[in-house]
Amino acid sequence: MHTSAPHDPTSPESPGPGIAIAIDGPAGSGKSTVSRLLAEALEGGVLDTGAMYRAVAWFCLDRGIDLDDRDAVAQAARELDLDLGTDPSGATVVVSGTDITSEIRTERISQQVSTVATNTLVRSVLQGRQRELLHATAAERGFCVAEGRDITTVVAPDAQVRVLLLASDEERMRRRAVELQLEDSEETRERMADQVLRRDRDDSTVSEFLTAAEGVETVDTTGLGVEDVVERILMLVAAAETAQEEALHGAPEPAVRPGAGGAARADGPTDEEIESALRAGLSDYQLDDEDLALLRGEQSEQRGPEVQRSLPVVAVVGRPNVGKSTLVNRILGRREAVVEDRPGVTRDRVFYEAEWTGKDFWLVDTGGWEDRAQGMAHRVAEQAEVAVSLADVVMFVVDANVGITTTDEQLLKVLRRSDVPIVLVANKVDDQRGEIEAAALWNLGLGEPYPVSALHGRGSGDLLDALLEAMPEEGRGTPADHGPRRVALVGRPNVGKSSLLNRLAGEQRVVVDDVAGTTRDPVDEKITLGGREWTFVDTAGIRRRVLQSQGADYYASLRTRAALDRAEVAVVLLEASEPISTQDLKIIDMVLESGRALVLAFNKWDLLDEDRHKALEREIERDLSHVSWAPRVNISAQTGRHADRLVPALATALESWDRRIATGRLNAFLGQLVAAHPHPVRGGKQSRILFATQARTRPPRFVIFASGFLEHGYRRFIERRLREDFDFPGSPIVIGVRIREKRRR
Repeated sequence: MHTSAPHDPTSPESPGPGIAIAIDGPAGSGKSTVSRLLAEALEGGVLDTGAMYRAVAWFCLDRGIDLDDRDAVAQAARELDLDLGTDPSGATVVVSGTDITSEIRTERISQQVSTVATNTLVRSVLQGRQRELLHATAAERGFCVAEGRDITTVVAPDAQVRVLLLASDEERMRRRAVELQLEDSEETRERMADQVLRRDRDDSTVSEFLTAAEGVETVDTTGLGVEDVVERILMLVAAAETAQEEALHGAPEPAVRPGAGGAARADGPTDEEIESALRAGLSDYQLDDEDLALLRGEQSEQRGPEVQRSLPVVAVVGRPNVGKSTLVNRILGRREAVVEDRPGVTRDRVFYEAEWTGKDFWLVDTGGWEDRAQGMAHRVAEQAEVAVSLADVVMFVVDANVGITTTDEQLLKVLRRSDVPIVLVANKVDDQRGEIEAAALWNLGLGEPYPVSALHGRGSGDLLDALLEAMPEEGRGTPADHGPRRVALVGRPNVGKSSLLNRLAGEQRVVVDDVAGTTRDPVDEKITLGGREWTFVDTAGIRRRVLQSQGADYYASLRTRAALDRAEVAVVLLEASEPISTQDLKIIDMVLESGRALVLAFNKWDLLDEDRHKALEREIERDLSHVSWAPRVNISAQTGRHADRLVPALATALESWDRRIATGRLNAFLGQLVAAHPHPVRGGKQSRILFATQARTRPPRFVIFASGFLEHGYRRFIERRLREDFDFPGSPIVIGVRIREKRRR
């Protein structure tokens, strides 16, 4: 068996002692993913010790060796011709010239590998090989991340960084199911319990990986994003690297000289002089065209959507399940409206901007209208009637296969009272026989019925031509203008988003019901608050497992994400009377990923007692520390309590979102920061910040030119100090680093 050529870290050719990082933990705790990303960030190697056991299991099964024969399996491990790669971008596993990288991750191997891993004869054979490869790779590449059983205690107790990753049983089983691309079901959960929990019980008989040994850092990954876990470990690596460098060479000198971006004397250079000097210094480095454009300030700023002109409004109405949303999607040319093969999916009136032969107009999808409906159906019908009152043209959709029903007749009476042009659409006409049946609709006295198949597109062009003829040049008023201040209301289902929108609008704008998931489509509403106009967007509640949702819930979640991308600031509603959940944290992370400004609104504040109030404050401090910069508003959507405080919070967040720091001030700030807290030495070298500029706003994005890689932990340190010095409440900050080398002379 071989893995790589042994490397003596004390030899003269060795680039340095290197940093060995050992990561242990139970199955599904995230060891493999975290280790790979960590190695990529450090540009080092990765050692998957578990792959060795899996390779032995594969070899034995392939050769017909009984895994219960301990001696035979141990002998196979000794003789195995194994080539184990350490490249994090694609570490391969090759046995006797055959690439088995994918095969060892199959469910078949996962079910059998514990028998090999609990074989103490095999463990003694492989652990020595693992130790050699870990330290050889660390010496060769500067860093090596090793993950697996006993790695922090038996294989590499001398590693400079040792970490134990933990996670809840439910979270670990979920991760493994996702890895194997299995659907969420009772059968899947039983299989994952066998693979994950049973494997842990088996492996724990020969190794200890559920509690941290002395000197091993513990990180609970439940509810954490993988980037957060990587960042925590990178901070440990930076500290270990600094300690190693000081032990070898003494404390490093500051990376930036005072007066050249460092702390300025009282009579020292101005911000502008510092900027000019550092900018001139960049001429010694290799810059590409994009760098030069950025430095000249030629990159365009991100601007909000322009205000739309007053377009005609076309309302699509009809009884439930006649195909209104399908027709809307056909006209739009994309799947925007939520569609499912059952009535009652659409509930609110939802506006989309459409176009036909160069003519723009608003298309309003509505819920199914029913006469004398009660409960939610009554509120849906109300929204459809409001859409008709706002419309310049109405498309009355009927099912040509069913013909005119009593409900259609009652709705037609409502439409006639509106005194708005009506275009009659006979949907679900898929062939010539259907056209004959549609001709019977002439009896309604609405003129020519237009036979279409919304599903297949048949006849839609003729329908749109007729629609343009009935449409005025301009509408009576734009219901939602996508104005410069767009606010998305997001949160998990039934947290009170629609209730808050109705409270702010002062009317029953969207359907509200105790049933979770009432809202399906994003709903725009133009509201005047605090003396200015806002466009609020009510969105569907984001469920915990979006990718495992089905039908309308799945597409509603996708549209919520799209609505967030079109917004400028997001108000994340959390239920104050309930504990902050993993789902809430995922939604906040989604807002951060979108780059939108952020306001946290704790709804149902009036229901809190003293005990819950204290518990909530502890939860906020523990779970929301990464967004401590976000304005917080405590409200009650039901009663309107403190709803007036939302506008100042939104204004503050948007102001930060638009904020720009002068280039001279930014570079003077970074010079002082780096002089006091230089970047850790990495691989015997110390990265130096050359120059920085703010590339854009919305959100503020800073680009730092550096001579080498800046650790993620150090970037977070810069972000924290930026907030302390310049104050960005309510806005995320993006820091990009461009590594540039000196020109060759």
